[in-house]
Amino acid sequence: MSHQAHLLTLAGTFLLVLLTLSLWFAYVLGVRAQRRRRKAWHCWRLVSFSFGCGLLVLALSPPMVEWGHADLRGHMAQHLLLGMFAPIALMLGAPGTLLLRSVPVVTARRLTDIAGSPLVRCMSHPVTALLLNIGGLYVLYLTPLYQLSFNQPLLHVWLQLHFVLAGYLFSWSIAGPDPAPHRPGMWLRLGVLFVAIAAHAVLGKLMYAYGFPRDSAHDLAQIEAAAQLMYYGGDLAELLLALVFFAAWYRRRTMSDALDWQTANRRT
Repeated sequence: MSHQAHLLTLAGTFLLVLLTLSLWFAYVLGVRAQRRRRKAWHCWRLVSFSFGCGLLVLALSPPMVEWGHADLRGHMAQHLLLGMFAPIALMLGAPGTLLLRSVPVVTARRLTDIAGSPLVRCMSHPVTALLLNIGGLYVLYLTPLYQLSFNQPLLHVWLQLHFVLAGYLFSWSIAGPDPAPHRPGMWLRLGVLFVAIAAHAVLGKLMYAYGFPRDSAHDLAQIEAAAQLMYYGGDLAELLLALVFFAAWYRRRTMSDALDWQTANRRT
């Protein structure tokens, strides 16, 4: 990467950091407004969203950016933070719910209508989210796109943003706490999660066995180490997402059983 392209990449990354901090500040203001209105908002959601923003800032910090440019292992660490761990923490913060509570009723209804539109429903479907998330990784690492991104600052910054957005969309489509009236059933989401785990593992094995991404400036030992980082780091992130999924499933079943018990008692 040329010196000018490197400076442009750093500038674009800095804008992403500013965007992250702005979103965190808006979230904090939303939580503060809820508490002023004496509306409950769990403290752990604020902590989770703040932790997710912190992971994004860490992944976009100058040392991580320099490591990611020089070493495929650094790039893979960025991918894990941006596309897997940070999105799970952000999703658990339920920013969509906070947004709907913070805006006027008319605006909230418009946002709900937009969320229920066919286009948004298609984009937020777990299968679509899977293709954007894991499918995007296959395109990046098994084609010349990875090497091309180091010569195109705009493309490089867009890929970082794509990691975050696709990772968040996938996490939310599987186990997001925000309201989603058209979200598919639990069994379909569980199946998509299992496919994602398998696809991510297969990609790591392909990179390790065949030296992808090819024609890059990284030696084989570095590629193998990055592939192992993707394999085991991805397993850990997907295990966390699975735990969130099953916790939500258990909570839903518990609430359903409680309602059935109350209904039975009323009838008797």
